[in-house]
Amino acid sequence: MKQLSGHGIYLLLIWLLGISILTGTSGCQRNEVTPAEIQYGKNRFTTDVDGYTREYYVHVPAGYNAKNALPVVFMLHGTSGDGEKFYNISGWKEVGEQEDILTVFPSSWHHCIVEDGEVLNTTKWNIYPGAFTYCPGEQPLDDIKFLRQVISEMEDRYTVDEKRIYLVGFSNGGQMAFRCAVEMSDVLAAVVHCSAGIPRDTVFEPKRNLPISFQLGNEDDRFFTQPVPLSGFSAGLETIPIFKDIKATEIATFGYADTYTLSGDTTRVEVATFPSLEAGGNREFNMALIEGLGHAYPNGTNHWLHGAEVHWQWLRQYSLP
Repeated sequence: MKQLSGHGIYLLLIWLLGISILTGTSGCQRNEVTPAEIQYGKNRFTTDVDGYTREYYVHVPAGYNAKNALPVVFMLHGTSGDGEKFYNISGWKEVGEQEDILTVFPSSWHHCIVEDGEVLNTTKWNIYPGAFTYCPGEQPLDDIKFLRQVISEMEDRYTVDEKRIYLVGFSNGGQMAFRCAVEMSDVLAAVVHCSAGIPRDTVFEPKRNLPISFQLGNEDDRFFTQPVPLSGFSAGLETIPIFKDIKATEIATFGYADTYTLSGDTTRVEVATFPSLEAGGNREFNMALIEGLGHAYPNGTNHWLHGAEVHWQWLRQYSLP
């Protein structure tokens, strides 16, 4: 059912801004980190998780002052990428510098997997059991444990606003972002997942019902054989498989109503916004279809939309209760 509201227009303005301005789990052994002299800009860290040396990159903005707690945004890369690649190309370190955000870019593990009969050696996040066929002797790693450990180390090393930790993911990283929304919603204030499918016909049990946003390009060839017109977005929510799956799973998992407001400009972006079931929930689920975007995280150079700028304007509204 479509409804029009001022709130939907407000969300649209947030999206159009991007146009105009272009705790650890129980039983988890936590690495102790001694705060050292702060190195502003790019930092590379390693941490031991279950005997594996994992890496992550952190950008510390010039405005960082240990007397003031800063928000944190994690950006998860896609298949074959790594943290350093998305440090360089996602646009998040620049937004972090401008907005005084600690931005974090973890690397997934390099796995041997079998995909469509072909053996691949590539980076993959462990998105959910059975998602990949691993080569003999290959084991998926505990990426939830890894990301929780990184949060703990960030809190030890920097002055972090623990109520304002956010996570964004693209492609395989977007799939991992959805898993984090379910399993880490006790420590994440809000999540954005982009260009990624999620398990079908499944209702998950999150630790908390949190704000969540989904973004997809209308020219993403991983999901569409030809561009999807933005004018057909509303009908597509009920007929196009990727939209149907995302909509059904997320409203059922995170407690959202099966009604939405539609706002947007069919030449740029269409956004469907779903309210929480509880009155005054102060959260929302939205789905955005972006004109002219293929399978990429938009950074203002590879596409007119600067994803990090737009996503930050949405994320910053939310904090942990």
